[in-house]
Amino acid sequence: MTATDGQSTFRHVLGHFPSGVAIVTGIDEGEPVGLAVSSFTSVSLDPALVGFFPARTSSSWPRIERAGVFAVNVLGEDQERLCRSFAVSGGDKFGGVRWRPGVTGSPVLAGAIASIECELHEVAGTGDHLFVLGRVRTLSSTPGRGPLVFFRGGYARLGA
Repeated sequence: MTATDGQSTFRHVLGHFPSGVAIVTGIDEGEPVGLAVSSFTSVSLDPALVGFFPARTSSSWPRIERAGVFAVNVLGEDQERLCRSFAVSGGDKFGGVRWRPGVTGSPVLAGAIASIECELHEVAGTGDHLFVLGRVRTLSSTPGRGPLVFFRGGYARLGA
């Protein structure tokens, strides 16, 4: 990558690697808050840790961080519209969205194919993003539907 290519080449090349799509949720001052991520990953089995990378400019992440707990909702192949609504900054992301409070109190979204509820374990700065580690408290999955994935700048489906 040259200086003239910059970020567009980086995005283009890395876009050839598909990633799952999830919505990270929490409760701040009694209100649900959330953001879409395509950087969610498992990190460790012992202890059970997961991670994701919110942008430093995210207005939602600081609100979730204050709570100290969060839920990662892995989206199903039919939830592109939901993902798009959580991928924008501001607005009422939870308008018309069905959810229930999980064990941590964090919103577990209806229709998600998996949910992982966590306590905040560590946050580290890394470039223009943060690396968030969560210690898993509880998790569940629903069989039958495939995941929503992000690939080459758009959404794709893998099927069940």
